[in-house]
Amino acid sequence: MALVFLVAMILLAPSGARSHDPNVDQELEPVVVTGQRPIAASSQQLIPDKDFEVRPQGRPADLIRLAPGLFISQHQGGGKAEQYLLRGFDADHGTDVGLFWDDMPINIRSHAHGQGYADVHFVIPETIKLLDVRKGPYYVEDGDFVTAGMVNFVTRDTVDDNLIELAGGQFQTRRLLTLLSPTRKTVRTLIAVEQYFTDGPFISPDKYHRFNALGKITVNPTRDSELAVAVSYYSGAWNASGQIPLREVLAGRLDRFGAIDPSEGGNTKRTVGNLLYHWDLSPASTILAQAYIQHYKLNLFSDFTFFLNDPVKGDGIEQDDDRYIYGGDLAYKYGGQAYDIEGSAKVGLQTRVDDGRVRLGKQQQRTQLGPITDVDLLEASVSPYLKLELQPLTWVRFVGGVRGDYFHYNVRDRLNQPGPGALTGKVDDARPSLKGNLVFGPWLHTELFLNAGSGFHSNDARVVIQNPTAPTLPKASAYEVGVRTQQFKRLDVRVSLWLLDLTSELVFNGDDAMFEARGATRRYGTEVTARLKLTDVLLLVTDWTLTHAEFRGTGEAVPLAPTVTNRTELILRLPWGFESNLEMRYLGDRPAVEDRSVSAKGYLVFDWTTRYRYKSFGFFLSIENILNAQWREAQFFFSSQLRGEPAPVADIHFTPGVPRTFLLGGSLYF
Repeated sequence: MALVFLVAMILLAPSGARSHDPNVDQELEPVVVTGQRPIAASSQQLIPDKDFEVRPQGRPADLIRLAPGLFISQHQGGGKAEQYLLRGFDADHGTDVGLFWDDMPINIRSHAHGQGYADVHFVIPETIKLLDVRKGPYYVEDGDFVTAGMVNFVTRDTVDDNLIELAGGQFQTRRLLTLLSPTRKTVRTLIAVEQYFTDGPFISPDKYHRFNALGKITVNPTRDSELAVAVSYYSGAWNASGQIPLREVLAGRLDRFGAIDPSEGGNTKRTVGNLLYHWDLSPASTILAQAYIQHYKLNLFSDFTFFLNDPVKGDGIEQDDDRYIYGGDLAYKYGGQAYDIEGSAKVGLQTRVDDGRVRLGKQQQRTQLGPITDVDLLEASVSPYLKLELQPLTWVRFVGGVRGDYFHYNVRDRLNQPGPGALTGKVDDARPSLKGNLVFGPWLHTELFLNAGSGFHSNDARVVIQNPTAPTLPKASAYEVGVRTQQFKRLDVRVSLWLLDLTSELVFNGDDAMFEARGATRRYGTEVTARLKLTDVLLLVTDWTLTHAEFRGTGEAVPLAPTVTNRTELILRLPWGFESNLEMRYLGDRPAVEDRSVSAKGYLVFDWTTRYRYKSFGFFLSIENILNAQWREAQFFFSSQLRGEPAPVADIHFTPGVPRTFLLGGSLYF
């Protein structure tokens, strides 16, 4: 039926709508139209740069926190990918949260440190003009890892003013940023360079160094087409104090900023090329194309359990990942009217290939002791999709469609010959997904939303080859009902009720630093967001989430799944260049183990930032954790054994949150 609708729109559309008249050549003045983009769910957010330009700069993770209910934590020295918490998921480093950069996937499949590993440190926050935030698997273009939700970083084409900014603060923190747009009209260019360093508050300094460079060029090959090409390079290196056992801190034998094994840390590199092209064949039809390539490397040293498995040399592990990722998206979109129904149809094909080497080995003080696993892997996917947007009545809109995802896994063991115990083999699997969104209204500036869809996250290729019974593409099924109301030109409120079932859960196992597939889970909850313009210069933004997550059949808790979250901020913008932001973040206590006998302690943290610009000069001051709360940023519950302990001890292991921290910066605009 969907294909029939697409063909009907093409055939029934007036011929003038399908092609330009070659005998008419008119140059029209540009017309700029502003307005809100339509959304398909009450939980969808389009966050413009003005909402995050005041925030502490230098960490792209601070932008991610603007997504309602999306909490992050860092547990290894600043250079490692964050841990993501969203909609009852402890998604670790990205297993069930999809992250994108100009629609290019950031999550890495079958990564050395965990499935869906999404390191966003290559993103320079000041180069982002929009965050596209979507929850649930309701959107046809979204595939792998987009179960709880996704965030897409949309980059600028240019900056209005060239910028040099220098910042410095406690713990040897310093940052140098340069933004340039040599051309801004026919050819739009953007050049960005960032250098960042910090020791962090730890007794063993992090010595975290990050270097980023971005070049982007945007042109119009014809009046009806646009081509954007972006190239970026990122390198980072750091030390880490890791997750420390709570028992040592409570006994006074270890400072909360101390370390059991200060040799943890790592280094990483990421080189990216991304091409985006769209061509308006007519006012009603468009071709869209994307192609990307990435080269990625990570060398990570960790020590989770100390002397549990090896009482002499310790349990340090080394994880190496070296790969190329390439793929793209080709789509054709047509809009028009068929059977007296306004609408559009989009047919597309997404492809992706991960080709690399993944290694796990033992190490002591970053000295290799021998390999555990070492494989070459090729993981490829092909994903056709069809999306429809229909408006049968003025007060009813439908957005949805169908997609299919075909995966091919090919793993070759570099340590063992083919046979029992070898990680060598091939697997093929596919997953169809249906997605639909109904929007009713607006009535009295109010819209109602009904959403349903299925999605998946792929499982690690090594797990799939090693255990033929393990699910390859666990299915997620989700449902949501919501409302959005905008009143008095000052208030925007959204309320969402949702439910999500996942056929197989990945649970962290600290003993071997791997994840194991567990049983089916169910999550449900509510989300409330509000924006209230208190005065012409003062804005209140808040979001609350309440979530329940459990294993189906047993009722046991999903460990570390967030239960209650809140983020509230007051934003002051004065017309003479002064801006200030006061933010509160709250994460409630949550079960750390399935039987709920141990809890991961929540936290309440306040941050404040102020900025001022006068003509070509500006400054900012940022204070993190104003009240100097002692909070735990990341927490896990597992067994470890210290040197001298007679037996393993099951305990909370945590990374402390930063103490009160000052950062001061100055800017030159030209």
